[in-house]
Amino acid sequence: MSLQIIQTKDGSSSILNIGLNETYHSVHGALQESRHVFIEQGLHYLQNKFGRKALSVFEVGFGTGLNALLAAEFAEKHHIAIHFCAIETFPLSWEVAAQLNYVRLLEWGDATEAFKKIHLSDWDTEDHITKFFSLQKIKGSIHDYVIPPKYNCIFFDAFAPEKQPEMWTRDVLAKATDALNDGGVLVTYCAKGQLRRDLASLNLKVEKLPGPPGKREMTRATKMN
Repeated sequence: MSLQIIQTKDGSSSILNIGLNETYHSVHGALQESRHVFIEQGLHYLQNKFGRKALSVFEVGFGTGLNALLAAEFAEKHHIAIHFCAIETFPLSWEVAAQLNYVRLLEWGDATEAFKKIHLSDWDTEDHITKFFSLQKIKGSIHDYVIPPKYNCIFFDAFAPEKQPEMWTRDVLAKATDALNDGGVLVTYCAKGQLRRDLASLNLKVEKLPGPPGKREMTRATKMN
């Protein structure tokens, strides 16, 4: 993979995959996109709705580890135990990830240590990153992995459908949403009509929500009882 570190409009780093001509995050702001889509409309929404003291998250597309870092920050600040599992086919090296500037932008004193542990933790084993946050990284493809049905939240963060269409098929969405507990949610930055129709056909309640800065809409889908 040919990669280039870039700066997005909110000052946070992202990565350009030159071969795909696709960035890992919105060029309008990596940090604000991840916070809005995955933390606010995912974890914070579930906390408010159910008052949970424990959450389980499965992430499709570990990428730079930003979503995991923000989930760890959320867990520590709210004293919510979060078990976070992520699958990634092409992991970044720590040498690349260490050049990203997320920890300098967070008002969380343990961010530097947590981000390093997130990236250097062993693959395919569970590791406690902080008191309230544990991580399991799966090196492989979601097409070959059986997701256990135990999650409250799916972070669906693959590259855009036009760049990686095989990640957005109804079969892949079914595999992901089958792993949700009743009342669990899938959140993604994508708001394409086909995605929403596929999620609705899987008996999920689909919401079209305001997107992060620079993007009009995003999607949240809830697994019904």
